[in-house]
Amino acid sequence: MHIEEIEKFIANKITEEEAFVKISFKKRDPVYGLFVKDKDYNFLKSKNFWRIVTRNGFEEYSKSKNMALARMFSGSEFSKLTSIKDMSEI
Repeated sequence: MHIEEIEKFIANKITEEEAFVKISFKKRDPVYGLFVKDKDYNFLKSKNFWRIVTRNGFEEYSKSKNMALARMFSGSEFSKLTSIKDMSEI
């Protein structure tokens, strides 16, 4: 996916209450995660890289906000983003 598509999804679909998304990839199984913003967010975004806390780290991240729990993903490998809300409506 292109930076603009991902940015539009984050702006329009992600809210404080419903921040978790399903990230489908072109060549691997989907990941459930939470996009997180750190000091280098704009720099990484310009390169189409995104920090995401995966399902395994949700609980700990919500308590500690520890950025070490986030993994980097290349947006060019994304095929589709789906909000948890949209998945529950299916």
